Amino acid sequence: MNKELTCIVCPIGCHLTAELDEDGRVLSVSGNTCPRGKVYAENELIHPTRTLTTTVKVSNRPGCMLPVKTAAPISKDKLFEAMDAIRDITVEAPIATGHVVLAGLVGESDLIAAGSIE
Repeated sequence: MNKELTCIVCPIGCHLTAELDEDGRVLSVSGNTCPRGKVYAENELIHPTRTLTTTVKVSNRPGCMLPVKTAAPISKDKLFEAMDAIRDITVEAPIATGHVVLAGLVGESDLIAAGSIE
């Protein structure tokens, strides 16, 4: 079985073709112009992950939202669970970029401030 992918590692956007065996293991990857494309395809097909970016409310600054993101990519199948956990979070200013807003989000990564608010 073959799977078609577009590599997102760099702006080239190589069109990749991955050949899989009947158990879903990657046998080969073609179409990549660099080794990173092969690694991307293998990871995307075996264990896809995403960096989650969103915002949370700032309790002492009405109407103000703090941009946040996961410190590391999390499993794609846990994105909705992560958003459920983030939905009711509020922070208090001041807060600096990199501050941990929620440790161990869905057991995979910390949620950190992606911006600062004085």
